[in-house]
Amino acid sequence: MQKLLVTGSSGLIGSEVCTFFHRQGFEVHGVDNNQRAVFFGPQGDTRWNQERLSTDLTNFKHHEVDIRDRDGILKLVDDVRPDVIIHTAAQPSHDRAAAIPFDDFDSNAVGTLNLLEANRRVNTNVPFIHMSTNKVYGDAPNKIKLKELDTRWDYDDENYAEGIAETFSIDQCKHSLFGASKVAADIMVQEYGRYFDMPSCCLRGGCLTGPNHTGVELHGFLSYLVKCNLEGREYKIFGYKGKQVRDNIHSEDVVRFMFEFFKNPRCGEVYNIGGGKNNSCSILEAFDIAATFSGKKQEYTYLDDNRIGDHICYYSDLSKMREHYPNWDITISLEETIGQIVDAWKAREAQ
Repeated sequence: MQKLLVTGSSGLIGSEVCTFFHRQGFEVHGVDNNQRAVFFGPQGDTRWNQERLSTDLTNFKHHEVDIRDRDGILKLVDDVRPDVIIHTAAQPSHDRAAAIPFDDFDSNAVGTLNLLEANRRVNTNVPFIHMSTNKVYGDAPNKIKLKELDTRWDYDDENYAEGIAETFSIDQCKHSLFGASKVAADIMVQEYGRYFDMPSCCLRGGCLTGPNHTGVELHGFLSYLVKCNLEGREYKIFGYKGKQVRDNIHSEDVVRFMFEFFKNPRCGEVYNIGGGKNNSCSILEAFDIAATFSGKKQEYTYLDDNRIGDHICYYSDLSKMREHYPNWDITISLEETIGQIVDAWKAREAQ
């Protein structure tokens, strides 16, 4: 039986990875120590997801290991000897990073290095899939010429008609400390791939979401927005008239791509993985879609100050992913995704 080692196994993408690869017959080893609750408080707690995986997946084993624990990670990888490593654990908020810079860098950059080196020491042929972020591009996308429409901003440059491609520069811009720590991890994954000829890739995610997302104000845009809508809670819009645009991809589509990469890996690759133009929406548009499922109008307040380094408009050009892996494409629409999130929050509240 093939073995999977996945970090951040109780999180949105990590838990989806566990479930999907388990269905493919893998023995799944999940690594998670509930740091999300440390970063975001009780509302970020993911123990419920850990318990769900332990109950539902026969061949799942939980490992309470911190990825910052170098010796612990070296031992774990040596003990498990996985056939694939998928690294989704991170401090995920650029707002939070400014308050906890050491924790942010140690989790995102050093934790990634620990895993890469552990992988290299055990078996350089094992694919390493890293969940990176579009924040590695900093605020450079804001320099693209934009046009203001009734409910959203959009690109007003034909070179970006399909979105941001992997050739976009990561230099000469403001990243936030979170973005900088993720750049360090991203480059290290590429370097291990090229320098040691290790199969590896960085997935520069847009807004990754789905029904198992434990969204909070500082991270998890759609999940948190839906939660606010259902509870009649006020949602805060930070600048840009609420017309800022994100592309949203369901966690299942993310994991389907990971599986395609595992089957046919490359060394040191980079992919912008998001919902693309068709699955993009502004905050204002997301309010309207959520309301169609919940029947509730969103209460919100508007603050003129945007978040530092925040994108005005961002959606991913999926051309490279489709070219390299023609069996993969987006299968779950934005509307279907939001509907699933609404149902999931209702189910959790009913428990």
